[in-house]
Parts: sequence; C-alpha cells; structure tokens
Amino acid sequence: MTNILLILFFVLLLLLFFYSKRNRRLAQKTTIIPTYVPFLKEQEFNPDISTDNWDLHKLRLEKFRRSQYKGLTFFVSSENRIYYLSEEGDKVYC
Repeated sequence: MTNILLILFFVLLLLLFFYSKRNRRLAQKTTIIPTYVPFLKEQEFNPDISTDNWDLHKLRLEKFRRSQYKGLTFFVSSENRIYYLSEEGDKVYC
C-alpha cells in the first residue's frame, strides 16, 4: 500500500514539474519581427526589388535595362522602348 502511495506521489510531482515548466515557457513574451524594408542603396543596386519610387525606377531602367515598379517588371528593348510581359508572355510596350 505504501509503495502505491509513493509511486502516486512521484507521478503527481513529475506532472506538476512539467506543468509549471510549460506555463513558464508560454508566459514568455514573443518578439514580433518587423517586416524587412530594404535600404535605398540596396534598392538602387538591385533591380529585382519592387519599388514605388518613380525616380529610382527610371534610374534602374537606365542602369540595368530592367526594374520592378509596383510589383511589375519592366524591361528596355534594344530600340530603347520600355515594355513589360503580359500573363500570356506578350510584350506590352508603354
């Protein structure tokens, strides 16, 4: 009879230990990482980063002959005409 009570006591002690450890882990504050915003210099030297800055877009078109503006990639053709590709893959000139 004492063996059963002793085992029951250790099981309850073990459960209490794990329960308190779990509560401490849940109580810790979670840190929220802000969304990544590339620096202007990084945007200037990477035409694959989308931008809303029209002047930066024009600068990248001159320098790299392609640039992403508001999520759409624009290219410069060999005739120096600006175009983007439609969903079907057709060139749409601006």
